[in-house]
Amino acid sequence: MATILSLDKLLALLSESAGEDESIDYTGDILDMEFEALGYDSLAMFNTVNRVERDYGISVGDDIVANAKTPRLLLAEINERLRAVG
Repeated sequence: MATILSLDKLLALLSESAGEDESIDYTGDILDMEFEALGYDSLAMFNTVNRVERDYGISVGDDIVANAKTPRLLLAEINERLRAVG
């Protein structure tokens, strides 16, 4: 069975990459909220994706990071790659 990155794991990685001491407790449906609205800038996004690439052995292009503006879009791209290496 292929590894799948969950929303909770993605948010934890984002928090770590942004240098936050604790994970933020999000309420409501944040899958379609833009990362900027969640408080994450492009540096946090690139750091997070670099960590995912290193930890999971996949490659996610910079263009995908730049275009995946929401957790739903980024998770879809990451999980597609994870399933491919399954």
